[in-house]
Amino acid sequence: MPLTIRQATFEDIPQLQELIAISVRGLSKGYYTPAQIESSIRHIFGIDTQLVKDGTYYVVQSDDTIVACGGWSKRNTLYGGDQYKETEDPLLDPETDAARIRAFFVHADWARQGIGKKLIDVCEQAALADGFTVLELGATLPGVPLYDALGYKALERLDEVLPDGELLGLVKMRKMFEKAH
Repeated sequence: MPLTIRQATFEDIPQLQELIAISVRGLSKGYYTPAQIESSIRHIFGIDTQLVKDGTYYVVQSDDTIVACGGWSKRNTLYGGDQYKETEDPLLDPETDAARIRAFFVHADWARQGIGKKLIDVCEQAALADGFTVLELGATLPGVPLYDALGYKALERLDEVLPDGELLGLVKMRKMFEKAH
């Protein structure tokens, strides 16, 4: 089936929330406990509406079904949806800061078909066009192999303590590009 990539809209949010839960539940098995998975959906993973407002969040569709989502950001937050943030993000400076790759989720039934890579390519090209040459992300443990294969290098392990006491392991990763002359 042909896939299309387009900017996310506020009308997509209900379908995206369902997709995120399906993705996290389906792809995190073996990496996180069931309690960690449910806690992460409740407290961290969700839509960051600032990305939708900024026009830097995308969906991948097969016909009318959204099968993946992800984006990039020129703002400070490394990961987390609206429920995780307390204030609006300050803008980053492309000369000194790294853009963020944010909120990538692929429906479990559509995983490992190259969709994430295509979406990362769109985001990287958009960030580069906006003047950024360094990108960072907070990877879930199941996401680390994909990002590693795409040239992102692990910087540090982040152990996020969630409000209910669950601990969620993440990995901060970075990729650098050559400056265009």
